Amino acid sequence: MPNSSETYEYILYIDEAGDDGLKRVKPIDEKGGSEWLCIGGLLIRAQYEEDTVKWVKDIRADINAVQGPALHYRDLSPTKRRRACELLAEHPCRFFAVVSNKKNMRGYNNTRAAKRGGKQWYYNYCVRLLMERVTDFCLGDSIKRFGESRYVKVIFSARGGHSYGQTKAYWELLKAQAVGGSTYLNKREIAHQVLRFGLVEYVPHYSVAGLQLADVVASSVYQAADALGPKWALEPAKALEPRMGREDGVIADYGIVLQPSPPWRAELTNDQELIFRHYGYRF
Repeated sequence: MPNSSETYEYILYIDEAGDDGLKRVKPIDEKGGSEWLCIGGLLIRAQYEEDTVKWVKDIRADINAVQGPALHYRDLSPTKRRRACELLAEHPCRFFAVVSNKKNMRGYNNTRAAKRGGKQWYYNYCVRLLMERVTDFCLGDSIKRFGESRYVKVIFSARGGHSYGQTKAYWELLKAQAVGGSTYLNKREIAHQVLRFGLVEYVPHYSVAGLQLADVVASSVYQAADALGPKWALEPAKALEPRMGREDGVIADYGIVLQPSPPWRAELTNDQELIFRHYGYRF
């Protein structure tokens, strides 16, 4: 178990939508895995940790989604999904999402990455892209506010089939590489100054309010990208804009990260491009 006595200034809640299977991928394969994998993150300052419970309660009350023990985006009607995103964006938090189109990854196996990240190398890589942006944000914010780096606690929504221990070990490798200046694919690096191995947890979605809010981020962005899917909708994800992570005022490749890069390699349809164009991407 993580050492709960370690202090932290930020909390990042991580959830996902879609799957990381690459053997068969829609729409190439009729019975393949999802075309997209979206890793969504909701970042707050630690002072708001307890407030997230009220945020969830207030959202559920507003949209009359009080059945069951937790807020589940997938169970909401289209109108309620948009309203949930609007309400969430009113709170003091930041949103980040890595959205990976898997068509060009179909059947691919990265043996180098597998050696570093275990069998779930693709999932770990997508989480890495998220963490590079989030830790950069936390480092910059903490130095601005305190004159020094402060830690971020990371809480994953636990799902079957993932080894979060592998993910943590992969981060430790990346941290060591960043310190030693030997990072492979080093366009960006995880800001190791704000990460602690003991401040990473993985718990069921329903047990933590912040994870239910991260589900809103991940699922709404996934839905906006999945134009070939039956529940395609742009407005919920657009409603997140006020709180999307920004780098020098730009959301593209920071608050929203499209993979593969450059974006034209994804060979998206015009409809699939819409949410990314909205957030600043050019094709």
